[in-house]
Amino acid sequence: QAQVVESGGGLVQPGGSLRLSCAVSGFSVMESPMRWYRQATGWEREMVAVITPAGKANYADSLKGRFTISRDNDKNTVYLQMNDLIPEDTAIYYCNTLTRATTGNWGQGTQVTVSS
Repeated sequence: QAQVVESGGGLVQPGGSLRLSCAVSGFSVMESPMRWYRQATGWEREMVAVITPAGKANYADSLKGRFTISRDNDKNTVYLQMNDLIPEDTAIYYCNTLTRATTGNWGQGTQVTVSS
């Protein structure tokens, strides 16, 4: 059964860093683009970053330079390195494929809170 499990969130001060992990089972992280999304309270879920099967990364324009998506094929895991965090980055972060997202299949997400 296909499953994604996000982890690595927490409370961090502005300017700090976190690395989120997305452990995938039931399918390969190399078979389709893997995306990180986030949803802040009161806002719609938005895409943060995507990595293609070929390893090409793209980011939401507002996040370029601060966030880096990567993938470990052997561990079947996708990562999101987040640097220079700001309070506006506070949200629940999810990873997913577009297909799973459009069919409503989501993991539990991981909470990121940026606050002093």
